[in-house]
Amino acid sequence: MEVVEVLHMNGGIGDSSYANNSLVQQKVISITKPITEQAITKLYCSTFPDNLRIADLGCSSGPNTFLVVSELIRTVDTICKKMGRNESPEFQVYFNDLPGNDFNNIFRLLPRLQENLKKQMGAGFGPCFFAGVPGSFYERLFATNSVHFIHSSYSLQWLSKVPELVEINKGNIYMASTSPPSVLKAYYEQFQRDFSQFLEYRAQEMVSGGRMVLTFLGRKSEDPTSKECCYIWELMAMVLNEMVLEGLIEEEKLDAFNIPQYTPSPAEVKFEVQKEGSFSIDRIEVSKVNWNAYVDNEYDPSDVLKERGYNVAKCMRAVAEPLLVNQFGEGIIDEVFRRYKVIVANCMAQEETNFFNVTVSMTKNE
Repeated sequence: MEVVEVLHMNGGIGDSSYANNSLVQQKVISITKPITEQAITKLYCSTFPDNLRIADLGCSSGPNTFLVVSELIRTVDTICKKMGRNESPEFQVYFNDLPGNDFNNIFRLLPRLQENLKKQMGAGFGPCFFAGVPGSFYERLFATNSVHFIHSSYSLQWLSKVPELVEINKGNIYMASTSPPSVLKAYYEQFQRDFSQFLEYRAQEMVSGGRMVLTFLGRKSEDPTSKECCYIWELMAMVLNEMVLEGLIEEEKLDAFNIPQYTPSPAEVKFEVQKEGSFSIDRIEVSKVNWNAYVDNEYDPSDVLKERGYNVAKCMRAVAEPLLVNQFGEGIIDEVFRRYKVIVANCMAQEETNFFNVTVSMTKNE
């Protein structure tokens, strides 16, 4: 499986689209907003660029695509007004994702974004220029010393490729407590290679003193098989194994299927940043959000719990469907997520279920 060709969120605005099933990601952006605002404030107040160049990596397509960029622009404009500056800088914004992303949807919505920003900011608001940058962020994306601020949320846990395994990850589709040690080692080493490459390329592209805020889907624990990060995929594996036993999926196809993702701990992120050496860490924090972002972490009647399962299944379908279709075909997808909904609902009725997020804010060294 060529990840760069297959990995993308479900496009469009349909029932199973990412645009309509990305509330978890929206909540994560909201939780980490103070970190992002602090970073852009320190950047602008220390450099005062006439043209502020911002990149959002792994932007996807939907309501969250413009959320962070809009807040960054508003924050800078507010700083300018407080300082008595007559005009804010020009803004050059780059939206990056893999080529399979629904960039057409982004471009359709851009005129509305520009109009809203002009109305909200008023007189003295600098012009905004937007560009789509298709490509892997594990490769070079921008000119040398050209970008001031980089943001990425819920993207860097995706690897550049499925790790090369020397043993079959039998019965699993991700790291799990029953995975052979060699599988865990292969996943971690792939993360190390990818994140180190990411940092090296961004260091070439960013100006000295530039800032970067990255949020990974991750974990608090140092155990890579912790339920904090693996449980959501373990439940999916249960469904797929059940369908193998019923003859609906070929066992060989399941044995060959592994999710190209690594959910790091804060210590693992910190280690790679320090080892690469181009950036200094300003903050690194862990947050969490319930699997079902529509409700708080509290007891609900059983009918609402069933709805939780439905919401989580739709969220996961928006993310995982292209990968599943590539491996197993479209014919099984509805049945996979019908069963997944039931298993997730039963799980959420019995225990607290959260996604954990690792956010790191850093500055490019002089």
